[in-house]
Amino acid sequence: MLPLILSVVALSFVHSCKSDKNQQEDALQEVKEANAKPTDVVDITTETMEFQMPDTIPSGWVTWRYHNKSTQTHFILIDDYPEGKTLDTIRERILAPFSDWANLMNEGKTEEAFNQFNRIPQWFSEVKWPGGVGMISPGNTAETILKLEPGTYFIECYVKMNTGLPHTNMGMIKKLVVSEAQSNLEEPVADVSIDISGESGIVFDPPTKAGNYTFSVNFIDQKSYENWVGHDVNLVKLDKDTDINVLEAWMDWRDPKGLIEPAPNGLTFLGGVNEAPAGTKAYFKANIQPGKYALISEVPMAADKNLLKTFEITE
Repeated sequence: MLPLILSVVALSFVHSCKSDKNQQEDALQEVKEANAKPTDVVDITTETMEFQMPDTIPSGWVTWRYHNKSTQTHFILIDDYPEGKTLDTIRERILAPFSDWANLMNEGKTEEAFNQFNRIPQWFSEVKWPGGVGMISPGNTAETILKLEPGTYFIECYVKMNTGLPHTNMGMIKKLVVSEAQSNLEEPVADVSIDISGESGIVFDPPTKAGNYTFSVNFIDQKSYENWVGHDVNLVKLDKDTDINVLEAWMDWRDPKGLIEPAPNGLTFLGGVNEAPAGTKAYFKANIQPGKYALISEVPMAADKNLLKTFEITE
């Protein structure tokens, strides 16, 4: 009788082990399948001078949720470089002249500084910018909804250190692959529609009450301005006594004090949409509370171009 009991116990033990192993394998497979599924939301975090995010994201509509846990203002600009360009190429041929520019500007050699850009290769004119996340102040989170085609891109932030050196040169550049796998996110429905163009500037009907809003940004056209960047939309909350001229001047990176950290007092950047091609559309979300706000593009003399608009929420 005892051998029979021992045999039954042994068989039960073996079956139990096999069941546990099967359960573990099933659990691992579920994790693999979950990781393989395209995500609708990509979380990005900056703590110092980096983009903590996946190396690959799905194509189609995706929410970029950018957590700025650093002590400096940042944004995300998406670069679509000509085929074959690598991070090493970009660092050597593009970022190096900007580093020398910053150093010479600090020495007061303005003309020699800007001559450094003559070193930038001709193929840089082929770079395209398919969008990105607008400026976001420290301790805040921005949400921008973008639609990207499959391909290889680079993301960067070129807000400047207090030395004038762009954040890109400090490590804020990353290769990003957009896969063939499509996200399941549908195009959002906007609460507030913004049209932006070089001819008419920013055109929109501002919200009148506090709340959570989804803004659409319709790029009617696109052009390169005096500071060699295109128009974009950045949402800024203004303190009661903020001088709007200070904001406008700070948005021009060519100025020694432009885009340099720390950002001027009285400004809280809440995100937006970085520059994108003509005929495209992107979205961003924001919680609007009572107070003064501005929509501004990162171009010189934005007000003269109708690319600086203010509005106020009273309730």
